[in-house]
This record gives sequence, structure tokens and C-alpha cells, in this order.
Amino acid sequence: MALELTAQAREITGKKVRQLRNTGEIPAVLYGHNIKPLNLSVSSRDFDKIFGEAGETSLVSLALGGKKHNVLIHDFERDPLSGDVLHVDFYEVKMDEKIKTKVQLKFIGESAAVKSEGGILIHALSEVEVEALPQDLPKEILADISVLAAFGDKIKISDLKVSSGVKILAQEEEIVATVTPPRSDKELADLEEKPQEEVGEIKVVGEEKKAAEAAEKAAEESAPKA
Repeated sequence: MALELTAQAREITGKKVRQLRNTGEIPAVLYGHNIKPLNLSVSSRDFDKIFGEAGETSLVSLALGGKKHNVLIHDFERDPLSGDVLHVDFYEVKMDEKIKTKVQLKFIGESAAVKSEGGILIHALSEVEVEALPQDLPKEILADISVLAAFGDKIKISDLKVSSGVKILAQEEEIVATVTPPRSDKELADLEEKPQEEVGEIKVVGEEKKAAEAAEKAAEESAPKA
């Protein structure tokens, strides 16, 4: 059963949304298949609770004006200092149409090669792209590292367990995680000097243009007041 969140239509746009945030509401936009984008607001407290349970890949029932919309929390923007959510994009889905999106991996268990042998756990992937009906999308996919008992052991895509309605869109032999022998002090120093790669945002495939438009609107609304 989908989690439920209540929304209200809003007329406040642009720089005036700061006033809305001061009342405990978050400005939001609803868009999707064959619908005109709608400006909304949701309770900050209610959104934080729902997002904690749903994440970005669990279905949410968005109640608006007596009608319920099946949506994903497609994207959101946080204040870099306070951590408060400044804007949310809700994407309405068709329940009978499969979608592609990225799902976070959650590593569980304990590796004997790490605990007893001092090995280094390497997370080759932090998320994977999947295809599924909206109601079948998992919030996260578990990867049990307890199978990594010796140096060189690997978890591959084929080892990940998902329901029958979910298809992982990656090569089965692609490595998810592995354990390597301990590095020397020099190797660790060299590693720290290398820049880290940024993890991309989770987005619904095929909606890049709409996501860009929504991001532009969010940037305009959150711009500092002149």
C-alpha cells in the first residue's frame, strides 16, 4: 500500500516562496505523462516523515483536491547549511507502464576478510539502474558482504536478489563489491590525493528535459530576495 501525503495547490511563486517556507510548507511541482505541471505545497514535517520511509523509488499517493496521484519523489533541493528541503518535484507515473530508474545499494553483513584479515572493502557500485512497474520498485537493494571471506572475493550483479518484477539493467558479471589486501602507508597516501568521483542523482529515465525544467523553476524560486 502506497504511503500517503497531502498537498495543496499554491499560487505563490518566484521569490515569494520564502514566505511559504516560513510557515512550514515546502513549494513543490507535480508533473508527468500528459499533465500540465502543477504548483503545489506540502507540509515540511509530513514530507520528511514520508521521505524517510519512501526514499526516491517508493510509490507515494499524493492527495490533492480530493484526487490521489501515484507519484515518485523525483528530485528535491536542500539548503546546504540548514539541510532543510527547499523544493520538491513529484513525478506522476502510470501504474501499468514500466519505468527505469536508479536504486541505491545497501550493504549489510560483515566480511571476514575485512574483520579478521584487515582487508579493504571496495564498493564498486553504490546504485544500479532497474526496470519495473511503479508498485514493484524497491526502496533499496541489499548486498550481503558476509560472502566476502577472502581477498579477491567478489559480489556481482548476478548475486543481487530482487523480486521477480524487477529487472536490473546491468551486465551480470559486473562487480558490485570486492575485498583487496591491506595497502601500505604510501599507497594510502597516494589514494587520498586522488579526487573522488561524484555519484549522479537518481532520475527517471526519459524525463531529462522535464527534470531540467523543474530544476530551473526550483532555482528561480529559491534565489535570494533582491
